[in-house]
Formats: sequence, structure tokens, C-alpha cells
Amino acid sequence: MDAKRPSLKIKSKIWIEDQEGKAVFGAGRMRILSAVEEHGSILAASKALGMSYRAVWGKIKAAEERLGQPILKKQTGGVRGGGSTLTPFGRTLTEGFRQLEDLTRMSADTFFRDVFNSAMQAPPDTITSGR
Repeated sequence: MDAKRPSLKIKSKIWIEDQEGKAVFGAGRMRILSAVEEHGSILAASKALGMSYRAVWGKIKAAEERLGQPILKKQTGGVRGGGSTLTPFGRTLTEGFRQLEDLTRMSADTFFRDVFNSAMQAPPDTITSGR
């Protein structure tokens, strides 16, 4: 009897670490920076993400410290209110990380399709008894 083979796909997750193994940048920080860009402030981004301001700020601060340069330009409140935007380095970082994610996904998909899926299409091994 030929059992139906499952439809499988590959998933991968990448992030950048420093020499001590501490997370510097990944999908979570990417979501944070995208939300800051979209909403114009850390506070608005934290609300949109359902995270505390302190958690969002802490992840940004840790990334900036580990990278050795700012990724956000912060403007404190006042008559016009505060806000945040990506620095040129922050923009380069996010664009580069998006490209890295896309390349990783495409490479993994191609490898999986070419190697793993073709192995799944082979006839199942038959177990025979010497009796």
C-alpha cells in the first residue's frame, strides 16, 4: 500500500551575535525597527507590538552598544513632540539583514527542494526478514 507522503517545507531563523554569543540583531529587533519607522516613535512602536516601552528600548540600546554605533536617531519631546527615525547605519543594517534573510531563505528552499524532497520521492525502503 502506497501511503501518502507529507508535504514538507524548510524553515530557518538567523540572527547576528557578538563574540560573546550575545544577540546583536535578528528578526525581533528587525520588527522593532520596522515598527519605529512606521509609527515614528519608540512608544508608538512598543504599543503596536504589544511590548513595554522598557523592553523595546532595552533591545535597541543593547543592539546599539554591541554594534558600537546608534541605529536610531531619537528626538525628545517638546512643542512638536518626540520621535525616532533610523540612522543611515540603522537603515543599512535593516536593508542588509532583509537581504540576508531573503538569500538564506532562497538558498535553504533550493537545497531542500533539490536534495531533501527528491529523497522523499524515492520509494520507501523495504524491510525484509531473512526467514
